[in-house]
Amino acid sequence: MSEPMTVRARVQAPVKEVHHALTDAATMRLWLAEHAEVDLPDRYAFWGRHTPEGDAPHQRPLHVDDHTVRFSWLLDGVDTTVEFGLEEDSPETTIVSVSQTHFDFQEALSETTIRGVIQTYWCLMLANLAEHLEGRPLTPKADFTSSDLRAEVLIAASAEKVFDSLIDSESVTAWFGFPIEIEPRVGGRYAMGGLANNPDPAKIVELEPGRRLSVDWGGVGIGTWELAESGGKTRLTLVQSGFDRSPYAGWCGILSGLSELRRFHEVADWSPIWVS
Repeated sequence: MSEPMTVRARVQAPVKEVHHALTDAATMRLWLAEHAEVDLPDRYAFWGRHTPEGDAPHQRPLHVDDHTVRFSWLLDGVDTTVEFGLEEDSPETTIVSVSQTHFDFQEALSETTIRGVIQTYWCLMLANLAEHLEGRPLTPKADFTSSDLRAEVLIAASAEKVFDSLIDSESVTAWFGFPIEIEPRVGGRYAMGGLANNPDPAKIVELEPGRRLSVDWGGVGIGTWELAESGGKTRLTLVQSGFDRSPYAGWCGILSGLSELRRFHEVADWSPIWVS
């Protein structure tokens, strides 16, 4: 079996507070899932529309201590293992890692199993955990029961500044956390990994400075960013449309990036929450 998929983030809260957020059902219902029940050591479960295969709880606790929460999660008929690990970074900050077995990157690209979403799903959930612990508004969660892929957030910055951070290659690479090269014009290329490394880049099909950007990603549809001034802030609406099947893995990745985009504009001395 391949190594478990792992993502790590730095959150602004001490270990004890993070542990509570991971094991308190009422708190989990804020940042993680529509429904949650915890009665350790016998029960650790979450489900609902924001959870992959969330029609019913499919988790079972395996081990919990002051720095670890480990549980099994049945996904697409496979018993995977998930583990949260907590490491003190400072008295007021914690490195949170989450790993899960039975993840295959090619399955994520092809969407042949719901397990393909788990990497970007956990990126989004860790982003929301960080936001919850900092008292910031949460990023919209994915709805795995709907093919209407739409999210809306307020960003404390002008529409001009937000739009610039959507089309400037250096800025997008910074907040998205992955090299992206953009030709900012209608018909221009939008290349994940950079133009030299992407033989089939997406294409910009609409660009209205300060107001609208649409990118054609091919089989997974068209992503549209709409911006509007709202009380000195920017109301940003993101829509994914025109896809053959609901691209939940990519959608969760976009939403986790949306969280970092807000932080990029709103947090003084911003740095990414993600830890290599």
